[in-house]
Amino acid sequence: MLTVRHPEEIYQARGAIQDGTFAGRWHFPFGGYRDPENRGFGALWVFNDDTLSPGATWPLHPHREIEVVTYCAVGEFRHADERGKGGVLKKGWVQHTTVGNGMLHSEINNSPDEPMRFIQMWFHPSREGLHPSVEQKAVERRERTNKLLKLVSPDESGLLRISSDANVLASFLEKGEGLAYGLKSGRGGYLYVVEGGPVAVNGREVEALGAAKAEDEKELIIKALEDAELLLVDALLAWKADEDS
Repeated sequence: MLTVRHPEEIYQARGAIQDGTFAGRWHFPFGGYRDPENRGFGALWVFNDDTLSPGATWPLHPHREIEVVTYCAVGEFRHADERGKGGVLKKGWVQHTTVGNGMLHSEINNSPDEPMRFIQMWFHPSREGLHPSVEQKAVERRERTNKLLKLVSPDESGLLRISSDANVLASFLEKGEGLAYGLKSGRGGYLYVVEGGPVAVNGREVEALGAAKAEDEKELIIKALEDAELLLVDALLAWKADEDS
């Protein structure tokens, strides 16, 4: 089953934060937002597309037992935690954070003059009580052009290693180009058109800032009707915590 989520169907939030404002598109429940029809997607728990005004900061705040993947879509994203650990991401770069047994962290627009947009995904961890850690990867457009480039995986060397049964992939798909991605039994795909588009997914049109949710599909056939930046999450649908952790 393939479900297309149009941009106007995705919750939009706005508010004031330290030194500025934010505008968010929250795909699943987050903060005070509740949505009984979209409570997450298996191992994927949160999928937020947020834009911070120039110089704005989400100040230090606590989390526990989350695997976080952050993708910079516009500008420069800066992450910092109470230990001074973090890093700066540019457009197309990705970061993985194991929150583990607890950390304070902040998200910062590293530019005083330009807005910054980032997509942040939270995943249920496969094991609890892990030591907090942060790692990141620089990714150039040519590396993901006309292919799905895997960025994050639980078990593949050379990628950001996540402690969750999920993979995150990115693509810059040029107009007229197509891709196929197979989904194993028990897994689903959540495709987001970060910018550009539209794209066709299994014959269904998905516009910019829209998403396609694939369950019980063996394959995703993606074709760019216009140039498009894409993110794809391949996640275990029947997520269950490791009872031995």
